[in-house]
Amino acid sequence: MLNENHALIFDFPEYKQDIVYLNYKDEAFTKLSKQYHLLDYDIRQLELAGSPTDDEHMHQLKLQRANLKDVLFQRLKAHHDTPPVSTS
Repeated sequence: MLNENHALIFDFPEYKQDIVYLNYKDEAFTKLSKQYHLLDYDIRQLELAGSPTDDEHMHQLKLQRANLKDVLFQRLKAHHDTPPVSTS
């Protein structure tokens, strides 16, 4: 679908608390998340402008976005599945 927002919060609503936590506490996650969201924004802007780029370039951008999303999802899942540390 053209111009669909693929923000992590929209695509993984069940991980919303994990996304917020990792963006606040994990510098590497934050960096990857920002990179992902900027790439998603750039793709949506190209789609709105009628894709003023060749198909191969657009394919490469979408592949980058998918790869970043996979990495971010694995980090979210690992964080979500890790039991909280007991402080007692």
